[in-house]
Amino acid sequence: MSERRPVPFRGGGFDPKPRRLLPWIVFAVLIAAWQGASSAGWLPALFMPSPATVVRALGELWLNGTLVEHVVASLQRIVPGWIIGTAAGLAIGLAMGIFSAARAAGLPIVSALFPIPKIALLPLLILWFGIGEPSKVATIALGVFFPTAIAAYTACDAVPRNLVRMAQSFGVPARSIVSKILLPGAMPGILAGFRISASVALLLVVAAEMIGAQSGIGAFVLAAGNLMQTDQLLAGVVMLSVLGLLISWALGTIERIVLRWR
Repeated sequence: MSERRPVPFRGGGFDPKPRRLLPWIVFAVLIAAWQGASSAGWLPALFMPSPATVVRALGELWLNGTLVEHVVASLQRIVPGWIIGTAAGLAIGLAMGIFSAARAAGLPIVSALFPIPKIALLPLLILWFGIGEPSKVATIALGVFFPTAIAAYTACDAVPRNLVRMAQSFGVPARSIVSKILLPGAMPGILAGFRISASVALLLVVAAEMIGAQSGIGAFVLAAGNLMQTDQLLAGVVMLSVLGLLISWALGTIERIVLRWR
């Protein structure tokens, strides 16, 4: 009679395990390799300054208030643009996901306009809203609207219809079905769309500031590049990365709060 052996458990369900030290180790190795290559003279300082030079420039710009001024200017465009675009995108996307008439009318228009690079519309928006802040906010809102609308629509569409039919068979009102089944089921997809739209907003604000602004991270990076101040240019890029990480952290916190039922 063969010996019985325990069968290992294989039902982890691809649950990601935290590796808190690994990202920091990889980051430290990359920075050390970059600093080593710069110190050895393999990377010309004009075209690729060392991390120490970038950190020094970042500290100087932060202390003299230059970087703070540009970051504040960019945030004053990102925040209202993202809020307006997200609110409109959620309204349209949820309407397309819930109502057949809204889906039939809105989906072709959203699908046709989504591939257009929104920064290409900035000159037209300048004609409509002027050279000031409204045109830049409108560009960001327009860029945020489409991924949010598509994420909300596809998230609603991905909710299992069996749950909706079961609720209908028990006579649950339509409003309760939407609030207690459809929206909670669609929330993971909607929040994933928020991450995409936040990245789009950051990209668009930089592009818009490079085209028609005197302040903002995009304008600062463009000016530093024109003057071949690559240490300040990379300092601006690092600040953009930090800003993106902070936005991602904030959205992750919102996800953990909203989706704690999972």
